[in-house]
Amino acid sequence: MTPRRKGILLVGAIVFATWNVAYFSILRSWHQRWGATPAELAASLPGDALFPETTGQVTHAVTINAAPEEVWPWLMQIGQDRSGFYSYTPFENMFRCEMPKVEKIVPEWPARVHGETVWFCTPKHYGGSGKMIAAVVDPQRAFAMVPPEDWQRIQAGGVAEEGLWEFALQPVGPRQTRLIARVRGGPPKSVTQHLAGLFFWEPAHFVMERKMLLTIKKLAERDAVIRSAQSYGLR
Repeated sequence: MTPRRKGILLVGAIVFATWNVAYFSILRSWHQRWGATPAELAASLPGDALFPETTGQVTHAVTINAAPEEVWPWLMQIGQDRSGFYSYTPFENMFRCEMPKVEKIVPEWPARVHGETVWFCTPKHYGGSGKMIAAVVDPQRAFAMVPPEDWQRIQAGGVAEEGLWEFALQPVGPRQTRLIARVRGGPPKSVTQHLAGLFFWEPAHFVMERKMLLTIKKLAERDAVIRSAQSYGLR
């Protein structure tokens, strides 16, 4: 091996080691709790009981200047079969999700019900496996989903073991709400799955969910302003 090649490898190793130290000591901790307060990180959310033995948890949160009842309809419209996920739709569609982008409340869509399927991509792709089941539907308070396998376990009297994605609405003032999103998961089944989770799925989830929460905030606040103006006869 030439001295030049050794130098390149040494520099590469230093850069790689520096990135890992920065990512695991700073960035990962930050994005896994983005927007959440210490109290929210420690709090038990309504869906947590479905997945009590988690080995990994991510909690994100945002303050919305609208009442819980004004935020709730937006949560009830998430899904490929409804409004999409209010995130980066072009990126989702790179993976053949056929994700719509609907940024208005559609009255014809009823609220989700306990046990209902929420599609994450079109049923035409991936053998119809891109879906979760609504396991908690507590109007204006909490909404949680689990994979179909976990739903079967819960129906049989057990608990979730694969994953949980939940949202909680907590009023914090007059017409102001904290929207808290939490993911819980089980242990990785292989080293490959563990590495894929650390270096792809975790950062990707943060980027997509952050966009989702901020879009829901924008849409709910927009409609709250319109309703307020209408109530005063300004529109």
